[in-house]
Order: sequence, then C-alpha cells, then structure tokens
Amino acid sequence: MSRIGQRVLTIPEGVTVKEENNVVTVTGPKGSLEQVMLKGISMKIDGANLTLERENDNAKAMHGTMNSLISNMIIGVTKGYEKGLEIIGVGYRFNVQGKKLVINAGYSHPVEMQVPEGLTVKANGNTEITVEGIDKVKVGEFAANIRKVRKPEPYKGKGIRYKGEHVRRKEGKKAA
Repeated sequence: MSRIGQRVLTIPEGVTVKEENNVVTVTGPKGSLEQVMLKGISMKIDGANLTLERENDNAKAMHGTMNSLISNMIIGVTKGYEKGLEIIGVGYRFNVQGKKLVINAGYSHPVEMQVPEGLTVKANGNTEITVEGIDKVKVGEFAANIRKVRKPEPYKGKGIRYKGEHVRRKEGKKAA
C-alpha cells in the first residue's frame, strides 16, 4: 500500500477544496489552483480532513502522486513557494524590469526572460533574486530555466546557482 497515498491531509482554516467534473480546485488567501484528478483516484472530505482512495490496483502508482499534488496546492494557497538564486562572476548581474528579467552572464548580449503569469521575481541586490508564487511546479520550473542560462562551472564556481547550493569544485591544471 502507498504510505503517501494514505496520508490524511488537513485542510487549514480559510481554504476550500472542491472536486467538480474530475477537477480539484483549491482556493485560499493567496489565490486558487486547479488540478485534473488522475484516473482511478477518488477524494473524500470529512470536515477538515481529506483522504484519497483508489478504485483499483491500476491506480496504485498515482495514489501517492495525487496526494502530494493536493498537499502542494494547499501549502501554495496558504504560504506560497519561493526559490532563491544567486549569480557569481565578475560583471554577472540580475536586473528586474517589471515583468521582465534581464541577466548579464558573460555573453555578448544580455539574456531577457519574461516572468510567467502568477509568479513574481524580487531582486535582493544585483546578484540575488527570489522567485515567488503559489504553484510549486511553476516556481521550480522558472528557477530551473533561469539557472540554465549559465550553470555553475566546477573550476571557478562562476554561474547561476540556487541559494545554498553546493557546487563541487575541481582543482584544474595544477592537479596534474
């Protein structure tokens, strides 16, 4: 049996969870999120408790996945998600201009990225930004796309990395 799938989710005060036409809608103080219910999974709400049940063993693989998706939606509409990024290198910098993020990362041109709907990007100085939003998937995907512009390299450590990420360093030519 799926341990994560059997986990009972508690719905906090001020959050509503509804299922209509096989679509789960979670509404809270920060906004609302929707997710299509996976096949073979049904939802039961008893007061402030939410449980998911599978109708047959074919849905076993999706039982825990659906539980985690709904849990992430509940956390997103109450607390929200954020991902911090920092850029390291001489002349490397972030610049937030409204709904556009301009990255100078050592290329001959600045890289411009459009901030997706529902996300906000805050600059904490020239070398640090924070991506915030209520959808965990969107926040993580946009942060990963920013990091892809210039991944951290192992010799000097230059590039874009997540806040608190450890980059394994290599010694280079002097090791030979």
